[in-house]
Amino acid sequence: MEFNSKTIRLVGERDKKLNKTLLDRIKKRPPGHLDQTVHELHHETFEKIDCLTCANCCKTTSPIVTSTDIDRISKRLRIKPSELIETYLKIDEDGDYVFKTAPCPMLDSDNYCSIYTDRPTACRTYPHTDRKKFYQLSSITYQNSFICPAVQEILDKLRQKLDNR
Repeated sequence: MEFNSKTIRLVGERDKKLNKTLLDRIKKRPPGHLDQTVHELHHETFEKIDCLTCANCCKTTSPIVTSTDIDRISKRLRIKPSELIETYLKIDEDGDYVFKTAPCPMLDSDNYCSIYTDRPTACRTYPHTDRKKFYQLSSITYQNSFICPAVQEILDKLRQKLDNR
C-alpha cells in the first residue's frame, strides 16, 4: 500500500475529533493494560505497513537532534559536529536542533535513510506507539495522527477495543 502526505493529512483531519476524544479519555483515566494493548497494536500494524512505502515523517517533519545524535551522525558523515550543525541543522522555537529542511536531507529518493544505523534517536523511536506510559504521549500521538498512517490505524483499533469493553 502506497501513501501520500495529502491523503494521510485528510484522514487525520477527518478523524481528529475522534482521536482527540480518545486520547483525552486515555490521559484522564488510563485503562488497565493500556501499554500492552497499544504495543500489540503497534506490532500488528507494523507487520502490515512498510514505512518505506510512505516515509511521510521524513518528508514533512524534522526530528529533534540531540548532542549525542550530532556526534554519532558527524562520525558517520566524517565531518566535524560544527560542520553538521552549520550545514544541516537549525535551532527551532523550543531551542532544540532540528534539520533545516523537509524532506530530511538524509532521505534518499527510494525512501531509505542514508544514515539509518546512525539516525537521530527521535527517528529511531518514531511514532512512539511502542513506548511505556502511552497515556503520557497523548499530545505527540495526536500530532502524529496527521503524519503517520500507522498511528491512525493504531488509534482506530484502540478506539474499537476500548469501545467494546
